[in-house]
Amino acid sequence: MFNKSFITNLIAALACVLGWLFSINWLLTMALFALSGALTNWIAVHMLFEKIPGLYGSGIIQIKFKEFKAGIKSLIMEQFFTVENFNKFLSEKSGQAHHFDLKPIIADTDMTPAFDSLVATIKQSSFGGMLEMFGGDAALLPLKEPFVEKLKSSVIEITESDQFAEKLKANVSSQQNIEEMMAKVDTLVQQRLEELTPAMVKDIIQQMIKSHLGWLVVWGGVFGGLIGLLAHLLNY
Repeated sequence: MFNKSFITNLIAALACVLGWLFSINWLLTMALFALSGALTNWIAVHMLFEKIPGLYGSGIIQIKFKEFKAGIKSLIMEQFFTVENFNKFLSEKSGQAHHFDLKPIIADTDMTPAFDSLVATIKQSSFGGMLEMFGGDAALLPLKEPFVEKLKSSVIEITESDQFAEKLKANVSSQQNIEEMMAKVDTLVQQRLEELTPAMVKDIIQQMIKSHLGWLVVWGGVFGGLIGLLAHLLNY
C-alpha cells in the first residue's frame, strides 16, 4: 500500500508533467512549488530516522539512542524501584519469581519528561526547521498519547519477565542495605537496556510517530502548491 508521502509526491510530479506538456503555466508553477515542499519535507523526515553519509544532522534518532536509553533507565529507577517495593519483594517466601505490581504505579507516572526529551531531539535534528513551519512543538502534541502508551508497555515488559524477577531476587535477597540493593537493580536494568540497539530504538520511535509525520509531507505539498499559485498570480 502506498503511503501518504509517496502519493503526495507522485501527484505533484504528475501535475508538473501535465503542466509542462500542455503549457499550462499556472499548473506547472503550482506543481513545482508543491513538489518542492513535499519532497523537501519527505527528505527531512527520512533524515530524522536514517543516517545519510555526507549530510550532517541526519539519523539523529539513532545518534541519540544512548540518551533515549538513559532516560528509560532513569524513569525505572526513580519511579518504580522504591524502598517500599524492595521491602515487599524481600518479604516474599522463596520459590516462584515475585513480580512487582507496577501497573498502578506506571498508570500514575507522568511520562511528560520522556516525551519532552523526544521533542527536543527532533528539534535538534535537520527536521527542526521544517517543524517550525507547521506549528513547532504543537505539531507533535498528537504523538504524546501513543508515545506514552508505548513507553509504559515497554517498561512493563522489561520489569515483569520471569528472568528479570528471578535475577533480581537472586541478587538482592541476601542484601540488607537498601543502597546496595538498588545498585544491583541499577546494574540489571542497565544490562537489559544494553540489549537495545540503535536500530531497535529507531524502530520503536518510528512505529510511534512516522505515520503522523507523513502528514507534514502532505501539508508541505499543499502549502507549497498554494504558494506557487500565488506566485503565478502575482506575475500578472
